[in-house]
Amino acid sequence: MAVWKLGHSPDADDAFMFYGLASGKVDTQGLAFEHVLADIETLNRWAFEGRLEVSAISVHAFAHVRDRYALLSHGASMGEGYGPVVVAREPLEPEALKGKRIAVPGELTSAYLELRLFEPDFEAVVVDFDRVMDEVEAGRVDAGLLIHEGQLTHASRGLHAVVDLGTWWHEETGLPLPLGVNVVRKDLGEEACRKVSRVLKASIVYGLAHRKDALAHALGFGRGTPEDLADRFVGMYVNERTVDMGPDGRQAIVELLDRAAARGLAPALGEIEFVD
Repeated sequence: MAVWKLGHSPDADDAFMFYGLASGKVDTQGLAFEHVLADIETLNRWAFEGRLEVSAISVHAFAHVRDRYALLSHGASMGEGYGPVVVAREPLEPEALKGKRIAVPGELTSAYLELRLFEPDFEAVVVDFDRVMDEVEAGRVDAGLLIHEGQLTHASRGLHAVVDLGTWWHEETGLPLPLGVNVVRKDLGEEACRKVSRVLKASIVYGLAHRKDALAHALGFGRGTPEDLADRFVGMYVNERTVDMGPDGRQAIVELLDRAAARGLAPALGEIEFVD
């Protein structure tokens, strides 16, 4: 039996999403997976190489690898009027970000792309996502772009929110903010891609139906985040939208990547191939 590599980040929301699969609670329909954990920017880079058969990646990265990977209609992380947050040591108006040094968690992340759409003129300083707040606190950058639990915990470290990109995007478009997606390599064949899709969707559905157990599993990936905050964070990014992104979720991905292409920030999109 072939063993396919399944890549996802070591974060509470991804751990929750893949709990049913990792715990053997869902029928794998004869498929075998090796879970490969890496930060999202590493997964994005690997997707350029086609290293993993199945992976969570950023919507931004998908624009660059859509010839190799098909997009699953489930597994998406989308902000419903909230999303990555830019923070600073002192209160700043959003307009003040122009020309500033901003720590970002990778130039292929969706958060980075969305920040470029919001404010094109800034100097990006790429650091690991879990070091962004440290860089801001130390004064090595003027501001930092937070993904993952930092969106909820920055105030406890005395940092000030400058802009929530999910709020900005919703005001601009009325759509959810696309962040992460699950993809499957097209060379596996259409039948296998659909089978992968069914298995991964079943894992998400199982986690939501067994929330307490799935959350307990996810807490092991929360980097010490208190249970109430981890629960809140998981709820933000694993929900019914994750089971199926819906027509407006698909529209949001197209809108984001079309805007990026128009600015020269991503390749022209063409038709997206979704696997249901």
